[in-house]
Amino acid sequence: MEEKKEKTTIQKGVIGRMKKPSWKKKSFQLGSSPISAREIVGTSHFNGNENGKLPLIIQPTIPDVDLTGWYKNNEAWVEENLLHYGGLLFRGFNIGKQEDFNRFIQEVCPQVMTYKEGATPRTKLSEQVYTSTEFPASQRIELHNELSYVHNWPRKIWFCSIKNAQKGGETPIADVRNVYKRISEETRARFVEKGWMLVRNFGEKLGLPWQDVFQTDSLKEVEEYCENHGITLEFLGNNQLRTKQVRPTEEIHPLTKEPLWFNHMVFWHESSLDSQVREMLLAEFGRDRLPFNTYYGDGEQIEDEVIAEIRAAYQAETIAFPWEEGDVLMLDNMMVAHGRNSFEGERKVLVSMGEPIQR
Repeated sequence: MEEKKEKTTIQKGVIGRMKKPSWKKKSFQLGSSPISAREIVGTSHFNGNENGKLPLIIQPTIPDVDLTGWYKNNEAWVEENLLHYGGLLFRGFNIGKQEDFNRFIQEVCPQVMTYKEGATPRTKLSEQVYTSTEFPASQRIELHNELSYVHNWPRKIWFCSIKNAQKGGETPIADVRNVYKRISEETRARFVEKGWMLVRNFGEKLGLPWQDVFQTDSLKEVEEYCENHGITLEFLGNNQLRTKQVRPTEEIHPLTKEPLWFNHMVFWHESSLDSQVREMLLAEFGRDRLPFNTYYGDGEQIEDEVIAEIRAAYQAETIAFPWEEGDVLMLDNMMVAHGRNSFEGERKVLVSMGEPIQR
């Protein structure tokens, strides 16, 4: 996919209420000649993206630029652009190994978060870095905002491609500011009134064990955690648990004050399953024993056509691009949802998240 080059400066009026970027005043010594930060990187967008659409691609214009050092020297500029676009793609910097990404995260994200209440298998590689979802390669993962169903979620999330899949494996993204606008007022009003409910069943040998999800072997600790985080817990016997939690479908961004469609409702709704898999699971377990399902906040079933409307809003805003090895994708997790396309061959994408926001 070709890239359309644009000016390296922020266009007038785009972020008028923000402070003037301090990065323009900085310079870097290369050999005997100082080079300004404006000359070190260029910005562009993927073809087909109108101005203002994510992601903003940031690439060095000279070789061997250290992403960590450049980021630290231009943090204000990065933050301004992140709040405008919602997503930044750092491409062509010196990130080639897991150790490089780990060092980058250590420097730029002092408040990292863990995957407590996580829903998909992943491996913890360090205190800061995990593998991205280790779901079967043949399955597509629906768009979602990371940990939108918990009381504390990350405002920022980073992905790093270490090894690209032979085919597919993109990380599609969508601006949920625009998703919110595409959903009908009638549908939004229904969820404002009722909220949405997530129901999870543990112990049926489907999904993750509750010990992994809650990061403890103690049922008492699980009970205390649920009580403190607005989760209804049922003990079903035979080491089986069921949790229910009601959450809002919308949030207001803490910095820009924009309304956001921020939830996991489509991600876990039974209609997101392959039709044959859905029929098989319903026949074997019944609706109330599925590993995951979503409902209106009062427990009523969400109609498939309502989920289809919301899914269409996501699809209309979805952008997918092929990874290049060494890419680092930085998202404002509240502004931008992400997913994963199915793939063939080996794929290694790392993830880290931080800057917790409390509901």
